[in-house]
Amino acid sequence: MGNDKQTEIPLLPLRGVVVYPSMVMHLDVGRDKSVNALEDAMMKDHHIMLATQRDTSLEDPSKDDLYHTGTIAHIKQMVKLPNGTSRILVEGLKRAEVQSFLKDDDYFVVSYEELEEEHGEEVEEQAMMRMLINDFYEFTKISKKLNQETFDTVKDIDEPGRLADMISSHLSLKIQHKQRILEIVYVPERLDFIIQLINNEKEVLSMEKKIGQRVKRSMERTQREYYLREQLKAIQKELGEKDGKTGEVAELKEKIDNAEMPERIEHIALKELDRYEKVPQTSAESSVIRNYIEWLVSLPWTKETEDNLDILRAERILNEDHYGLDKVKERVLEYLSVQKLTNSLKGPILCLVGPPGVGKTSLARSISRAINRNFVRASLGGVRDEAEIRGHRRTYVGAMPGRIIQGMKKAETINPVFLLDEIDKMASDFRGDPSAAMLEVLDPEQNHSYSDHFIEEPYDLSKVMFIATANNLATVPGPLLDRMEVITIAGYTELEKLHISKEHLLPRQLKENGLTKGQLQIRDDAILKLIRMYTREAGVRNLERQFASICRKAAKIIVSDEQKRVVVTENRLEDLLGKPRFRYGQAEADNQIGAATGLAYTQAGGDTLSIEISLFKGTGKLTLTGKLGDVMKESAQAAFSYIRSRADELKIEQDFHEKYDVHIHVPEGATPKDGPSAGITMATALVSALTNRPVRKEVGMTGEITLRGRVLPIGGLKEKALSAHRAGLKTIIIPEENNKDLEDIPESVRKGLKFIKVKHLDEVLEHALLPEKVSQS
Repeated sequence: MGNDKQTEIPLLPLRGVVVYPSMVMHLDVGRDKSVNALEDAMMKDHHIMLATQRDTSLEDPSKDDLYHTGTIAHIKQMVKLPNGTSRILVEGLKRAEVQSFLKDDDYFVVSYEELEEEHGEEVEEQAMMRMLINDFYEFTKISKKLNQETFDTVKDIDEPGRLADMISSHLSLKIQHKQRILEIVYVPERLDFIIQLINNEKEVLSMEKKIGQRVKRSMERTQREYYLREQLKAIQKELGEKDGKTGEVAELKEKIDNAEMPERIEHIALKELDRYEKVPQTSAESSVIRNYIEWLVSLPWTKETEDNLDILRAERILNEDHYGLDKVKERVLEYLSVQKLTNSLKGPILCLVGPPGVGKTSLARSISRAINRNFVRASLGGVRDEAEIRGHRRTYVGAMPGRIIQGMKKAETINPVFLLDEIDKMASDFRGDPSAAMLEVLDPEQNHSYSDHFIEEPYDLSKVMFIATANNLATVPGPLLDRMEVITIAGYTELEKLHISKEHLLPRQLKENGLTKGQLQIRDDAILKLIRMYTREAGVRNLERQFASICRKAAKIIVSDEQKRVVVTENRLEDLLGKPRFRYGQAEADNQIGAATGLAYTQAGGDTLSIEISLFKGTGKLTLTGKLGDVMKESAQAAFSYIRSRADELKIEQDFHEKYDVHIHVPEGATPKDGPSAGITMATALVSALTNRPVRKEVGMTGEITLRGRVLPIGGLKEKALSAHRAGLKTIIIPEENNKDLEDIPESVRKGLKFIKVKHLDEVLEHALLPEKVSQS
């Protein structure tokens, strides 16, 4: 029970400390309000009220943030420290309760009422005191923080209330429990509460000790190394060091947080990180897990570049980098246009097919620049192992993802232009078929959830613009070809090569060899001769090498002070590069009997093909020479059979096949030749030989023949027309069904040639052979 005496006194808020009566304690005072309260107390009677804050983190507590039961204390000593704070020595006198706050601006001043202790029966209190001293003694024996000296300071106290307060001050209790002890004025209740607290603490300490002993025994038996590592980790953490596995785990966690993964993938990465943390660093599995996490965080999952959908800009860039190739450019511009209208589009899968050197790879780079995407290239030439594409299982030593996932890591975005170079050069053996593994990559319906054996989780490839390149579609499996949009780059015409030389190749080689336009000039006639006589290719790779050779020789001439300026003309080419290395087919000078000019398609473009027939007495033997393939031999057989069946209409002796041996020869016998398009040429030359009618010298022809004389369509008309134009022919006989291909031929070439479309061999003979009366004159 308290008395009616009320007084006012300055109040000092305490953080994390409760001061009991009879307790002497040092306190550091630094807050402005606290210093003001302290100065006020020192000016009066050195008395002050100490009350504890409910929340220790508050820097400027209000009256509602304080416990209202505190201790009246006497300030025995006060020392000002150099850092501006004051250290005071206080002695608790009485419990007291705040009645009201009289002032709370500069510092707290309160009116209070002293709380008097209430006692129970003396015997009960004595019994409880004895129990408390015994419990406290046992507690000091198992506690690491208390010792025998602490017990000696309290064992002789004979006042039950003071004993309870002193023992409370030595216990590591929560602030709420310490405050509760201060508020209990009924002494038996206070003693009972402290006994309960001590017994709880004894149980906790006893359990801790048992667990510690059990863990220690277990560690010593099986995990001594792990235990030491955990200790090291704790020490590193305390020291703030980032070395060792702790630092690695923290670093990987940060990478996972910043990787912007899908929620499912992030969950898997964190799960693996947890495994990595638990596995000993010396274990082989540790490096496998770390490698897997590194791959997960380094892959782009959501990051993408924004496409530049400016069609005119894209067209300008494509035209700057490449001359011709209209179909490819048109396809890229169509893709951009559709994307601009829809704002979402699956990446197209294009396959650029053509001979070496036509610019397939560099075109893919230009496309990435035109649409503002990152570019990445994977070379598939010689890939035989399916795991090269799909990756290895993580259980294998040295396992890593396949070429596709590796490429996506290099690209750093999920929507790059991805070049699959030389897709026709993949092979298969006992390790699987890589082309079959490519089916999922290149299927627009499946590649949104592409599965790599190493990553194991679905990866989205649907936004990637895949561009494959190939030299020959014959070696690409049908199912794979079916997934791609094939664009054929047949090669460049002479006119296109001339333009490319002047716009791209020559300026590049001048720069690489340290020359200027003023120091080296190559005339157009010299460039044309270089194209025709020194290179034979569909592309421009060897042509650029010839320009490099000319530039080096010109550099030597200029450095030697022989000339300051080198002009290369058609005649001077031989001085610089030597004799021409190639010849090209040219029109016959005279009308010939038994010789017709055909048109051929080669990997290096088009060329003319002379077919010669000789007749001599024999038994009808048919001889074919010139290293012909099976298809070409069959064309000769078909032409021979057709002529036998139409001998009367063609005015040929019915039994010519019994009286004459026929020798068909295609010059340049060392060069392999095959294909169906020489059928009408062979038939025309054979009819010319048998009827003694000359073949017009200015006519070239191409077409396949049937046994009934029908003319079937052929391929490569553009290249064949260019070779005819180059050779000086004036007329070309073509199958009528190839009429659709005429628009691919450059206008300048179309103007210089007359195209005759035919359905039947009779029409071919009518246009190709001179009338019989001319042959007889």
